[in-house]
Amino acid sequence: MSDERPSSYQRPAGGSGQRPAGGPGGPGGPGGPRKRRPFQRRKVCRFCAEKNLAIDYKEPRTLRFFITERGKIVPRRISGNCAAHQREITEAIKRARNIALLPIAANHAVS
Repeated sequence: MSDERPSSYQRPAGGSGQRPAGGPGGPGGPGGPRKRRPFQRRKVCRFCAEKNLAIDYKEPRTLRFFITERGKIVPRRISGNCAAHQREITEAIKRARNIALLPIAANHAVS
């Protein structure tokens, strides 16, 4: 019996039981080569770089850069802040929320 299929044949949606190459360790298997990310520039804490910038809970314009549109505080790995300044920013955001200078959530937006 030949294993030829007509040209209009399509694979069944459920799959044929074969897994793609790679596995749990990523492309190439557990010991295979890994994909390299293109070089990204290291993020620098803007408060360490510019000494005249101050973190103040009374300045919501400065704090807006560190809040998502949903009202969450942006994590340090994304904002690029150092640990000390991230703690100060978090404290300032919480204080500004407490006196209603910043929204607590997205639907509490203050114009």
